[in-house]
Amino acid sequence: MADSKPGLRKPVFTKVDQLRPGTSGHTLTVKVVDAKMVMQKGRSDGPQSRQMRIAECLVGDETGMIIFTARNDQVDMMKEGATVTLRNAKIDMFKGSMRLAADKWGRVEVTEPASFTVKEDNNLSLIEYELVNVVVE
Repeated sequence: MADSKPGLRKPVFTKVDQLRPGTSGHTLTVKVVDAKMVMQKGRSDGPQSRQMRIAECLVGDETGMIIFTARNDQVDMMKEGATVTLRNAKIDMFKGSMRLAADKWGRVEVTEPASFTVKEDNNLSLIEYELVNVVVE
């Protein structure tokens, strides 16, 4: 009797310059160029110390760069110069520009250092998009 359990799919790695607004399910390997904390709040005195941390990290590969929004435990992994693999990441729109994020369905993993150099003159988060409603008659 053959195995009826479906095999795991091999991830299809995306390059930064292929990211588009409103898309999700991206797996990519990027280097952290810069990371800065934008919000840190919470209470550490209660029975459950719930602390919310958000950092905006400039990440990129050999095709371009984008801002990755790291939350809570992800912040610790996003050290400048580190190479990370983002699994099941999605594109969020913030003030008309793209931000990469890994929500509860996504994963951030630190991997061995990559050999590529980040293309710093193609920052996708600097491109401003405008939502246009198309009426079909």
